[in-house]
Amino acid sequence: MPVTEDAVLPIRDASRRIVRELGFMKPTLAGTELPASAVHALIEIGNRGGLTATELCDRLNLEKSSVSRMLRKLVDGGELAEESSDTDGRAKRLTLTAQGRRTLAAIDSFAHEQVGGALACLPAADHAVVMEGLRLYADALHARRATKTAGVPARAAPAVRLERGYRPGLIGRTVDLHAQFYARAHGFGAVFESRVAAGLAEFLPRLDRPCNAIWTALDGDRIVGTIAIDGEDLSGDAFGAGPTPRIAHLRWFIVEDGRRGGGVGRRLLDEALAFADRSGFAETRLWTFRGLDAARRLYEDAGFALADEWSGSQWGTEVTEQSFVRPFARPRRS
Repeated sequence: MPVTEDAVLPIRDASRRIVRELGFMKPTLAGTELPASAVHALIEIGNRGGLTATELCDRLNLEKSSVSRMLRKLVDGGELAEESSDTDGRAKRLTLTAQGRRTLAAIDSFAHEQVGGALACLPAADHAVVMEGLRLYADALHARRATKTAGVPARAAPAVRLERGYRPGLIGRTVDLHAQFYARAHGFGAVFESRVAAGLAEFLPRLDRPCNAIWTALDGDRIVGTIAIDGEDLSGDAFGAGPTPRIAHLRWFIVEDGRRGGGVGRRLLDEALAFADRSGFAETRLWTFRGLDAARRLYEDAGFALADEWSGSQWGTEVTEQSFVRPFARPRRS
């Protein structure tokens, strides 16, 4: 799938801002008198207990001549020591001196304060999103460099696909996604996790009935999102006096940290609502909590409207619960 300019430009802008805010435009970095390349060399050598110049060239993505000049300055400055490599007598293994270890400790302290201060400006629930997004982006940049070096055309990562129905591990993975996210977002614990597991255990054996369905978003064989339509638990209860009107319950809608905002959630929601409409439900209802603004925008874009909200503690922590309703939308003819 071709990458659109709408995807590239915001990432370029964010990358430039990160470079500027972290100080890479300055001649020295991380509170030292050293340039960025030397700072990164000390970090890589220190984290791995020693590297050869060739190994460092690969890790820093720099030419051998540039690395050689930079390493000579660090050795002459007392930051690094050279010793014979255990595997190649012709190569020199570079390690930190006592002075180099003190410099690295100062770099780590500076960087920890810098990154920690930035994360403190974000809700705790967003920390994992930032971490996973940066990891994915860095991995993709590295993969592109590796394919160019090997002379192999870069290929897009396999797209996340949606599948309907049960698959092994579905209960455990869905419970884990919910438990991890809601523990951070709302402080939920064992009560919430147990109820999610119990609800899924009761629902999945009913998938043989045509009014019930569950979908998984898969990256390879890894479940990265789920959603379900339960066509039975609301129909015929207090919301309806008999088999009609039939009400669909949208349940267990979750997307893995780092995947939100990439379209996976919207695809899952569209799939579930298309099923509800084809099945002729009079309306679809869902229950959620105040504060999940991104999810609320998805719901409202799909035709849901807030019906009610109240304070509740049924999940183990008091939150403002919300009910959203979407009326039947007639499927379009092709």
